[in-house]
Amino acid sequence: MCAREKCGRLESALRVRTATGADAATIAAVTNAAFAIETFIEGTRTDAHRIAEMMRTGIFLVGTPAEELLVASVYVETRGVRGYFGMLVVDPLYQGKGIGARMVQAAEDHCRERRCTAMDISVLSLRRELLPFYHRLGYAETGQEEFRPSRPLKRGVECYSIVMSKQL
Repeated sequence: MCAREKCGRLESALRVRTATGADAATIAAVTNAAFAIETFIEGTRTDAHRIAEMMRTGIFLVGTPAEELLVASVYVETRGVRGYFGMLVVDPLYQGKGIGARMVQAAEDHCRERRCTAMDISVLSLRRELLPFYHRLGYAETGQEEFRPSRPLKRGVECYSIVMSKQL
């Protein structure tokens, strides 16, 4: 955690922009660093190729506190009147500074601008510690769905997705 004054400066200095294809490798690196605690998946969480594929369906918003330093990203899709965000990541060195909440706000704003009336996220059942964070941002559990990982789960691991939603 950082002192309130210092965190406020970092959060206010954070510039959020839409990622380009040139950002794919950096997004993958930050994602893999942030998701390194997910030891239930074989190998790394993603790679530049998968990020580039996801950019064909949705967008990534990236957070940069300095011109060339990418410290956060979030994947966003509009699905009719519903928005979806996933793969919210903050570089481990910058976690606990309000950046994650700022990135969620940016994802919600992006979807509001496209006339979405609700926002959804899927949280892995093995990451229940994330639920209170999303509750504080106004999300509530609305269902479950099958988890379709991009990489295989380790042998014997069972996981599903907890769907959380919020009215925009």
